[in-house]
Amino acid sequence: MLTRTDIETKMLPAAGSPPVRWRISDGLVPYEQAVEEMEREVSAIAAGEADELVWLLEHPPLYTAGTSADVADLIEPDRFPVFATGRGGEYTYHGPGQRVAYVMLDLKRRRQDVRAYVAALEDVIIRTLDKMNVRGERREDRVGVWVRRPEKPLLPDGGLAEDKIAALGIRLRKWVSFHGLAINVDPDLSHFTGIIPCGISAYGVTSLVDLGLPVMIGDVDVLLREAFEEVFGPAVPETGAGG
Repeated sequence: MLTRTDIETKMLPAAGSPPVRWRISDGLVPYEQAVEEMEREVSAIAAGEADELVWLLEHPPLYTAGTSADVADLIEPDRFPVFATGRGGEYTYHGPGQRVAYVMLDLKRRRQDVRAYVAALEDVIIRTLDKMNVRGERREDRVGVWVRRPEKPLLPDGGLAEDKIAALGIRLRKWVSFHGLAINVDPDLSHFTGIIPCGISAYGVTSLVDLGLPVMIGDVDVLLREAFEEVFGPAVPETGAGG
């Protein structure tokens, strides 16, 4: 059976396509505001009125429920605002110290293959981590990127402990993607205890700083863009981007 690891993850655009816009917002962007902006951008990209976009931001603390979310996985429903969202997946947390990348690409210009797109996003994360000497890995039974923690106690089944360092959830409309990925740089990891992240209770959550890397979000942004360009092709900063 073909696995995500076996899939060719390069999803370069058609010849002559303009570079992907690259936007970085300062401060904390409210979730509802971000979704409204994504909706506008996706509509414009699908209509051929705007170039593709990757938008990097941070949110205030909140939980989001994907289309497969089980309410039993929301342990503390009153702790932070909870938003239902159209992306795939279950519950996840967003908050300060976590780099969120909303990826809005027209797969008609690339490859109309959802599994390949998910594998490509995972590859971007894995390449970003590798540039910091962190080995991120896929798991065929779990979406996201994981790191092994041999210093932690073994799992009940005797397996090696693993922590999730990055999550992803996507949605497509007219083959234009939105939502995207989130890498834990230095969030408050205690905030994840209000949910069972992605419905998986046997594993933990970690961050780059938790792994002993004294990095800032800006440092990760540089490497994330390098990795993105390796997988998806050129990206250029938007004129007047930020805020």
